[in-house]
Amino acid sequence: MLNFNIRGENLEVTPAIREHVESKVSKLERYFTDEVNATAHTNLKVYNDKQTKVEITIPMKNLTLRAEERHDDMYAAIDLIVDKLERQIRKYKTRVNRRFREREGVAAFFASVAQENAPEENEDEFQVVRTKRFDLKPMDEEEAILQMNMLGHNFFVFTDAESDDTNIVYKRRDGKYGLIETS
Repeated sequence: MLNFNIRGENLEVTPAIREHVESKVSKLERYFTDEVNATAHTNLKVYNDKQTKVEITIPMKNLTLRAEERHDDMYAAIDLIVDKLERQIRKYKTRVNRRFREREGVAAFFASVAQENAPEENEDEFQVVRTKRFDLKPMDEEEAILQMNMLGHNFFVFTDAESDDTNIVYKRRDGKYGLIETS
């Protein structure tokens, strides 16, 4: 069962908005066979130009679903974001089922059938084209941001000098920086 944590910024979350979010997002439960026990964190924001932004994050055991959508109509944004989350779930389930079939040894049969009927290239496939290895140097987040900018990357993995945990700094779309802490 999904629990809901709905927050509004520059906006009061009315019972109608709450009901719309809960009814739309609850439809995602049909994709899970197990009794899903997760909290859907929903953030609704209204900007000065009357445009709304909806963010939904659903952290689960093996998967974190996250999507955001901007639209002039909040209800339309909620509908669009649920469509995005459904696509993420379908993509994840397809990938998990493919790995399961490959592990079970029937991959050769399915691969030959799929190869005959499949288009030239599958857009859902991820291909690793380069691998890098490096030692994680202990540093603080400020030094990690400097290293990231020096390399021209938009994220950087480092070991926190104080906690000895592996953390990640990243550059956000708004030009500011974010920090992901692991435990």
